[in-house]
Amino acid sequence: MRIDTTSASSATFAANRARGAVSFDVHHKDGATRRRHLHESGSLRVRFPSPETEGLSAVMVNTAGGIAGGDRFDIDIATREGSRLTVTSAAAEKIYRAEDAAARLNITLRAEARSHLAWLPQETILFDRARILRRIEIDLADDASLLLCEIAVFGRAAMGERMRQGEFSDRWRMRRGGRLVFAENICLDGDIGEKLARTAVAKGGVAIGTALIVPGDEVLVQRIRELSQTFGGEVGVSAWNGFAMARFCAQDAALLRADMMAVLGCACGSALPRLWLN
Repeated sequence: MRIDTTSASSATFAANRARGAVSFDVHHKDGATRRRHLHESGSLRVRFPSPETEGLSAVMVNTAGGIAGGDRFDIDIATREGSRLTVTSAAAEKIYRAEDAAARLNITLRAEARSHLAWLPQETILFDRARILRRIEIDLADDASLLLCEIAVFGRAAMGERMRQGEFSDRWRMRRGGRLVFAENICLDGDIGEKLARTAVAKGGVAIGTALIVPGDEVLVQRIRELSQTFGGEVGVSAWNGFAMARFCAQDAALLRADMMAVLGCACGSALPRLWLN
């Protein structure tokens, strides 16, 4: 009797994929932001490290130790009227190679009237042959504020590792007062290393990043541009539709991280999460 070991291996791989979901909201109560409803499942967790006088901090933890092909994670976060929340991650998220199906990461962020939401995870590091489909949906009230950043690193250059083949699909949608004000799709696949080497793509850069700042205007843009002499990588910033955006590209992930920290500090005027400073 002939045993199809390939099919058996695929079935075993599929059965052992990580699943995780976190859904929670915060509200303003007795002069401070407090956690309200929280749901966790699978390998995704959220921790609130210490009580704070006004805002609240949350730390996302993936107990699976990374994301591999076929994994799926769902995050849904809401700030209710008048509340303030900062969310970060315990460490850089690592995306490992995919044997078949891509990993999926779905993020939904909602901010109600006069609330503030800061989504500031640490870097996402993609290993060679990684495949990730990420979706970020943002829904803001007209007078809500947002500070959001994402950094993607293609291979650990300091370890002599480069990402050559793989897939990185990133879909962002942001609505403000119910109106779509920003939509973007990024797709890098196939020989990603060769594409990043192109002058019109990343000019050999191995790290890219985006920061969204709502509200944002030309005054903020000019303030950020005054930092340009200190940047270690390429940084472009502009404002439209009532928000500002900064784009980052660098040949070293540490340089991009430093640039991102400078821009975020300029934009928010307050301290970044302590985990960013380690």
